[in-house]
Amino acid sequence: MSKCKICNKKTSEKDEYCELHAKAYENITKKYDVWKKAVSIGWNDYLNEILGNPLTGVSVKEVAQQLLSKE
Repeated sequence: MSKCKICNKKTSEKDEYCELHAKAYENITKKYDVWKKAVSIGWNDYLNEILGNPLTGVSVKEVAQQLLSKE
């Protein structure tokens, strides 16, 4: 078993994230396509918008922060 890159919960060998963070990642990537169509925004700017939004959930912010740290 491997562990989630964010919270260290167990995951299957092929997964980078636990179930909660995997769903947050999926939501981030799906919504990025919507944002790109609506406004001209780069990936890092999009992630920073997520981090600055007070209505964004904790797990989504954790994934956004982890993704920014990879850049």
